Amino acid sequence: MMLSPEQTDSDLPWSQSDAETMLNDIKDGCITDEPMEGEGKTKSLAPQALSREEKRRRRRATAKYRSAHATRERIRVEAFNVAFAELRKLLPTLPPDKKLSKIEILRLAICYISYLNHVLDV
Repeated sequence: MMLSPEQTDSDLPWSQSDAETMLNDIKDGCITDEPMEGEGKTKSLAPQALSREEKRRRRRATAKYRSAHATRERIRVEAFNVAFAELRKLLPTLPPDKKLSKIEILRLAICYISYLNHVLDV
């Protein structure tokens, strides 16, 4: 919109700074009337520069990622339990089929190893 020489900024429905602001908003991207979280400001749809942590959080929030993570965790726990079962088979206990907790297996393994070291040293 061109100004005639007799027209001033005050005659316009908005000031020049408002027009410049609107132009900058259009250049930056579309604006919506959706309020931002916790504020009544407008949000720009243009891609914002996200921090590495925010990108990681968004990626981890997807159902595909959570499903893959749960599968990996199940495999890890299963391997962990198999390792404890194998260690348990090597330890002498009475009765031999006695159910032991993981911490009991570790403590018994420590005692058994120290006993074997003592036997070898004698």
